[in-house]
Amino acid sequence: MTALDACDAVLADIRACTLCADALPRAPRPILQAGATARIGIFGQAPGNLAHERGRPFADPSGVRLRAWLGVDEAVFYNRTRIAVAPMGFCFPGTAERGGDLPPRPECAPAWRDRLLATMPNLRLEILVGSYAVKWRLGVRARRTLTETVAHWRDYGGRVFPLPHPSWRNNAWLARNPWFEATCLPALRAAVAAALSDSPSSDG
Repeated sequence: MTALDACDAVLADIRACTLCADALPRAPRPILQAGATARIGIFGQAPGNLAHERGRPFADPSGVRLRAWLGVDEAVFYNRTRIAVAPMGFCFPGTAERGGDLPPRPECAPAWRDRLLATMPNLRLEILVGSYAVKWRLGVRARRTLTETVAHWRDYGGRVFPLPHPSWRNNAWLARNPWFEATCLPALRAAVAAALSDSPSSDG
């Protein structure tokens, strides 16, 4: 089995998953993209309502902002040979009573993450979107708060970038923390460009 076949086999299994079907507000619809040659992994929390309806990760205003942060267009972002998008929970978890989405289902990451990541050995850059991905990837290396972790992005060697979620709900956070756009985003865009510089250009 080739590396591409192995990745596609895992994707097929994930897309057929019904592990937490009884806990979801709708029928399971895992939303992710991955490729054996991907150089960048974007790890967030879970797809939102629009992403669920459209069947594509970050197919919403948050995705527009995220792509601007990364300095890439849709053609690059949705090319799975270059960028993988694998949230902590693959299905839309539902909406909280006070607004916003519920946390990713806890069954998802233990069931699938190790197997999926093993099929993508060429990742050069990991982008952690939000606190769930930060806690999963950095563990005790994360700071006390997400803000502190993002502010200390340099501590992770340029290969791991913690980010706040690009949701409009974080507009106030962005206004309070102008250093993020001034110092973190230029470095992030440079890291993205470097990781993609010699990656495959054809769709897989």
